[in-house]
Amino acid sequence: MATNRATKSGFAAEAQRKINAKYNEELAQETLEWIREITGDNINIAGDMDNFYETLNNGTLLCKLVNCIQPGLVKKINESKMAFKCMENINAFLEAAKILGVPTQETFQTVDLWERQNLNSVVICLQSLGRKAGNFGKPSIGPKEAEKNERHFTEEKLRAGQSIIGLQMGSNKGANQSGINFGNTRHM
Repeated sequence: MATNRATKSGFAAEAQRKINAKYNEELAQETLEWIREITGDNINIAGDMDNFYETLNNGTLLCKLVNCIQPGLVKKINESKMAFKCMENINAFLEAAKILGVPTQETFQTVDLWERQNLNSVVICLQSLGRKAGNFGKPSIGPKEAEKNERHFTEEKLRAGQSIIGLQMGSNKGANQSGINFGNTRHM
């Protein structure tokens, strides 16, 4: 747990302050409200870091959450308060989240939650899971996921596009091989 670590100092403390500054209490509260709605558990939904950590740190609620989204995804939820059992719950949640469609880059590492290293990444993961929950007939949170918008162009259109030089490539207006010449030359 977070209490087993020595307090950070120097660069490590500065880096931890930057990580903690990214934590958004409103998003955390929205996430906890969504968890309460899905699981039906009566949990404290205050978005502060302390409550967020205390509510989720043993992983049982997270496992229950993914089982509510898709039953039977986490086979065994450890109720023990022993460190390795709690970390096992968190890891089981992460594996289930990946199965439900949460991208790997939006998941967190077990120690981010268990040792309270990066609670912002936990919020990001849960928000991503909240977007995916809509695919399973559950209430979702956060912005709506983008839908695929595939375009089909004819060969004629593709050939026509190859002859156009876009302004993103720049232009050579006012320039020649001897340099840029917008007006009077420089006299020294």
